[in-house]
Amino acid sequence: MKKMNPVVHFELPAANRDRMADFYSNAFGWKAQKLGPEMGNYVIVTTSETDEKGFPKKQGMINGGLFDRSDDNQHPSVVIAVDDIKAAMKEIEKAGGKVLGGYYKNGEPDDIPGVGLYSAFIDTEGNRLSILQPNPNM
Repeated sequence: MKKMNPVVHFELPAANRDRMADFYSNAFGWKAQKLGPEMGNYVIVTTSETDEKGFPKKQGMINGGLFDRSDDNQHPSVVIAVDDIKAAMKEIEKAGGKVLGGYYKNGEPDDIPGVGLYSAFIDTEGNRLSILQPNPNM
């Protein structure tokens, strides 16, 4: 039986990150941490109480992020944790999906400092999702 890989994060596109962060903060009580241009102006959103490492305390809960909407990236996405990103990329293609690679869309995963290796992909139905090989110290 193939190992199950859990959904660990979600991402939402934003045309205006300040407006979107304010919306989710006001509507749902989420906390937003706005990162700078060196991290693509990403916004980390915390949706539940976290431990000292920033992980949700309750099992099954996930946090997320907001990214700048672009012409080729306009849809919400879920992020799936994998043990070996290169092997997962091969499995995605073998199953009929298309690997996009990291944010730079060069077919290779990006190394997100302090987080891990990240790559986006398109499933067989045209949905854009992502995989993440977390840093071992997480």
